[in-house]
Amino acid sequence: MIIYKSPEEIENIRRSNRIVAEILKKITGKIRPGVKTIELDAMAEGWVLKKDAKPAFKGYRGFPNTLCISINEEVVHGIPSERKLKVGDIVSIDMGVLFEGYYGDAAVTVGVGNISEKAQKLLDVTEKALYFGIEKAEEGNYLSDISHAIQVAAEKNFFSVVKEFVGHGIGTKLHEEPQIPNFGLPGRGPKLKKGMVMAIEPMINAGGSSVRILDDEWTVVTSDRSLSAHFEHTIAITENGCEILSRI
Repeated sequence: MIIYKSPEEIENIRRSNRIVAEILKKITGKIRPGVKTIELDAMAEGWVLKKDAKPAFKGYRGFPNTLCISINEEVVHGIPSERKLKVGDIVSIDMGVLFEGYYGDAAVTVGVGNISEKAQKLLDVTEKALYFGIEKAEEGNYLSDISHAIQVAAEKNFFSVVKEFVGHGIGTKLHEEPQIPNFGLPGRGPKLKKGMVMAIEPMINAGGSSVRILDDEWTVVTSDRSLSAHFEHTIAITENGCEILSRI
């Protein structure tokens, strides 16, 4: 069941997402060769707690950390560790918070130092695909219009979309209905209506779309070990159109 939010509830979700946006910006500013991903996680958790918020991911279904940090062929749900970043890596940072009963959720992928042309193109295309999807998030459109826009943006650049993991509704729960695939034909699924709040999050691979989960039971990687990128915004459909809640 889709839960439609009042303007007051959307404002509460916006406050949570502003915390996410502020901390993601600070974290990406700390990404450099030699930094350990566990160090980034510790910084993020400290900043979350200073905001009187709670990490949304830590403890969620047993996930051990504040951030999901996924490197290179890792798609999503990477666990922070003693691994050091190196020049040429691409790093996806996914973060959520719970603040005053409402969730925020966003993700970004950045390069470490100089990265390859192909890696930079993957980052650019994935971010643009997110915004193409967001452009379709308006009242009267269908849910799959978002999905289709993302798929077209990826595939016209000879990349592939991950099909096993999807975007989602968000509010007083981290994951609510509806699920938002990053592929599909347009004009399908529920009609978009005012009050819907959703986390749209394309995961796009430089190679094939197939993925698998590592033995840690969390980290998702591309089956062919090609690079993968992930961008995410939480948006709301309001009487003024689509609003991106997870940016400063």
